[in-house]
Amino acid sequence: IGVRTPPRPRLTNLPERTPRWGFSPPGTGLLQEVVYLVSQGADPDEIGLMNIDEQLPVLEYPQPGLDIIKELTSPRLIKSHLPYRFLPSDLHNGDSKVIYMARNPKDLVVSYYQFHRSLRTMSYRGTFQEFCRRFMNDKLGYGSWFEHVQEFWEHRMDSNVLFLKYEDMHRDLVTMVEQLARFLGVSCDKAQLEALTEHCHQLVDQCCNAEALPVGRGRVGLWKDIFTVSMNEKFDLVYKQKMGKCDLTFDFYL
Repeated sequence: IGVRTPPRPRLTNLPERTPRWGFSPPGTGLLQEVVYLVSQGADPDEIGLMNIDEQLPVLEYPQPGLDIIKELTSPRLIKSHLPYRFLPSDLHNGDSKVIYMARNPKDLVVSYYQFHRSLRTMSYRGTFQEFCRRFMNDKLGYGSWFEHVQEFWEHRMDSNVLFLKYEDMHRDLVTMVEQLARFLGVSCDKAQLEALTEHCHQLVDQCCNAEALPVGRGRVGLWKDIFTVSMNEKFDLVYKQKMGKCDLTFDFYL
């Protein structure tokens, strides 16, 4: 594993698309299903039967590629893990909407580690201690999480950006669904909102099911099961140094 800076995709005419951004797959997979559910008024059972990655293709991945993205019908949903500085210019200009989800870095690094071990294409067989050290030293794919999250945080007040926290989805899903619906321009009455929220609850519960994911990868506070005292102290020190004066805060357990 090493630092990989993906080539900047050349996409134009992005209006009406709603890219969804996050640093890494852990946590953002749940968001993509919730966003699809809210924007399309879909049923959770429908999501379980479809290939969600075809409905929300990854911008920088060679498969399915930009041709598939260009063929999507409006409103089009695109997923990416690219830093803000690598976004297509249309997004910088505010012509498309961006939903960014940040997750507390301790849970994220644990989930990211499990993600790397689960994929044959990654084939990571090192220890968690080594993986965490790479994370703290900005030596994983997509570069520095600390820079990534701060770049988007600086643009949280942009009219076309919705900055969300993974932990808030577990604490107050109703409010998050309302935020998403409002941001996406989805109008729904109280009954429809309640139905949407119930469907989203089902997705969150599935994500946190320890039988469905290794060590309940979607749980908030799962880092406490694997961090040692010394690792936690080191992580806190690095976090404080690299986040500097940034006023972004996280909940590390609920």
